[in-house]
Amino acid sequence: MGADLRRDHLTPGQAARMLGVSPRTVSRWADEGRLTHLVTLGGHRRFLREEIEAIGQRLTRTAEPTPDEAP
Repeated sequence: MGADLRRDHLTPGQAARMLGVSPRTVSRWADEGRLTHLVTLGGHRRFLREEIEAIGQRLTRTAEPTPDEAP
């Protein structure tokens, strides 16, 4: 695997840690078409780091309480 691919793409486990979900959830989302991915010659999925970071930011924003929800 080239250096660019390793830097720009994540394994399911790396993506899962960034999103705070299990690797199985990441794989399920990929199966459902929610996450774009590529498949290596060895048959392993890789996820675009930029997309995972953007999704992580959206998940974080939706998890934060709004001002009227704050105690």
